[in-house]
Amino acid sequence: MSAPSAIIPYNRKATMAYIFAMLMLATLGIFIHEAGLDAVTTVFFRCMFAAIALALYCACKGMFVAVNFSRKNLELAVFGGVLMVVNWVTFFAAIQRIGISVTTIVFHVQPFIVLLLGAVLFREKIAANKLVWICLGFAGLVLACGLQVSGVQMSGKINEQYLTGLLLTLTGACSYAGVTLTTRAMRNMPAPLIALVHCLVGLLLLAGLITIPADGIRVQQWAWLIGLGLLPTALAYVLIYSALPQMPTTVIAVLTFIYPAAAVGVDYLVYGQHISLMQMAGLMLIVLASLGVNLNWSWYAVRQKLAAL
Repeated sequence: MSAPSAIIPYNRKATMAYIFAMLMLATLGIFIHEAGLDAVTTVFFRCMFAAIALALYCACKGMFVAVNFSRKNLELAVFGGVLMVVNWVTFFAAIQRIGISVTTIVFHVQPFIVLLLGAVLFREKIAANKLVWICLGFAGLVLACGLQVSGVQMSGKINEQYLTGLLLTLTGACSYAGVTLTTRAMRNMPAPLIALVHCLVGLLLLAGLITIPADGIRVQQWAWLIGLGLLPTALAYVLIYSALPQMPTTVIAVLTFIYPAAAVGVDYLVYGQHISLMQMAGLMLIVLASLGVNLNWSWYAVRQKLAAL
């Protein structure tokens, strides 16, 4: 386990690595869109190319030793891999239906789902102040879910697709919350090795479900698929897992929201998708609530500070 955040000094190199990883994750939607394949096939090739890169990294770091492969760890890693594959497939499918911005914003209610699942499954107590932040976070979710991309007329067919995208996103968030809880239960297994197991599980689960276009996969599509596996997957994971032990919790909590903010910017700059003021308000509520939960802010203290402004 890492040292308590209170005694972890500021590490500029780790912080910059984490920021760079968040920015790479924000480009995920571009790779998915430009690859032009269905969600299952895209995830399969993401797992394949990421697994190759992660296996090389783990080998170079000497992680393939018996002590890292206890039976319990392997069982939890495989189970987490199943949940991770569900998360990736539903997240990718959601982006293809409702776009990068809405999908990414809605997905970031995941920390609140982790708390609720912990309370239900493990009888973990949720402090009163955190319950208030959770309610605020879900209020932000309501704002985000009720929004439509500007300029799009929501006919019955499009509206059904929009709702399907939202359900897929929430399914992905719940699955990722399960991955988080599963990973917490593991001991002495390096995080990059866990990510490798997740990717290998994805290859096994999806190998018989992929769909190759009749005219094959074009060179440009292969380039995007390879990039997807190497950049916002393998490299991003390595940077994140390397940086986390060297960063205080407060810094992590704040910098994590570079991802959704940058994803919204990418969606606008690359595809011209606008977000409304209500959607931005929803994102801000989710960010504020997540910070309140992660940093254990007192709701009364925050209210007093806001009143003093």
